[in-house]
Amino acid sequence: MRPLQPVRGTQDLLPEAARRHRRVGETARVFAELYGFLEIATPIFEFKDVFARPIGEHTDIVAKEMYTFTDRGGEEVTLRPENTAGVVRAVLSNGLVQSLPLKFFYEGPMFRYERPQKGRFRQFHQIGIELIGVAQPQADIEVLALGRRILDALGMGERTVLELNTLGDAESRAAYRQALVSYLSVRTSELSEDSRRRLKRNPLRVLDSKEEPDQHVIRDAPVFADYQNAESRRFFDQVRTGLDRLGIAYRLNPRLVRGLDYYTHTAFEFVTTDLGTQGTVMGGGRYDGLIEMMGGPAVPGVGWAAGVERLAMLMPEPLPLRSPVAMVPIGEAGEMAASKLAEELRDHGLAVDLGYSGNLARRMRRANRIGAFAAILLGEDELARGVATLRDLDTGVQCEVSLIDLPARLRSLADERAVR
Repeated sequence: MRPLQPVRGTQDLLPEAARRHRRVGETARVFAELYGFLEIATPIFEFKDVFARPIGEHTDIVAKEMYTFTDRGGEEVTLRPENTAGVVRAVLSNGLVQSLPLKFFYEGPMFRYERPQKGRFRQFHQIGIELIGVAQPQADIEVLALGRRILDALGMGERTVLELNTLGDAESRAAYRQALVSYLSVRTSELSEDSRRRLKRNPLRVLDSKEEPDQHVIRDAPVFADYQNAESRRFFDQVRTGLDRLGIAYRLNPRLVRGLDYYTHTAFEFVTTDLGTQGTVMGGGRYDGLIEMMGGPAVPGVGWAAGVERLAMLMPEPLPLRSPVAMVPIGEAGEMAASKLAEELRDHGLAVDLGYSGNLARRMRRANRIGAFAAILLGEDELARGVATLRDLDTGVQCEVSLIDLPARLRSLADERAVR
């Protein structure tokens, strides 16, 4: 019998990890709302075509990494490898193109069958935003500003750098693609096997390769800037001017690509050197051709996604958990009264840990172990007089407090501890 272990590439989020993940999601959600992005939740599995058509049948994601299976009804369904396509499907399915512009935030698990590495899992989690229906560069500026604000709020602003590039409009992209293919075709023998395959199906992805032979070839490849038309230059200049105006630093990376045909204009990544080879923590761009490719009208879009696992690894120690109050009933009368008193204290917003068994010494050890700031000793004698014994677990000082005054006294004690 196989030992009980999580499936390779998955992980259990124990309380500390879950707290970090929650901090990432809650922070992103708060700032997304400040920018007018509303939360959307799509199914974690869709019909295969939702992803296969826009991502591309010949990409590694579709050919090698998607979790696709046939359900009992004979339909091919796929666990989502990313969520932009799912959000676009939701827009089209629900007739939302009549209500443009649309601003969405999402959070949830994604699935890809790939080799697990530091910060990379087969079940992973993303936060992301999509701004649909705005063709102007102001949309690109806003999503980048929101991304930077979230990273700053998580305490990793100085540990990440925004890399920026332009893929131009369809005309510029087509001209560059032709020039790149012409250049790479005469050096095919020098390319890795993966890049030779990409050259036939998706040549811009060759620029993404980290293989040493490919890097040598790419070094002298045509530069996209030489193939931009006036409109593409104007659009990118406006994005850069907007970022400069907001004080958002960036560095240009002419090799940064989004290799699918529906991507246009702005491409970007927030990267770090603190996670080894898995340096991208947030990435996105403009995808003006995606909605049309999925059967909708020609509607522009721009957005980004960020890996929660990587952000959680980079994040400084999250805020400490709220210290609880330890309820320590003594005797049968104390046991009977403790649950009701604990509920009353919770009504006042106090976290209360109710011990279930053990003598006084054992319950006090538990109070120290869970980091309680105070213990309430409650026995028959205290109950008869309408009081409880309150012990400050930082100083060891204890006193009797009336049950009526207990919530206020505990709040005061919690405030005192916060400033010690």
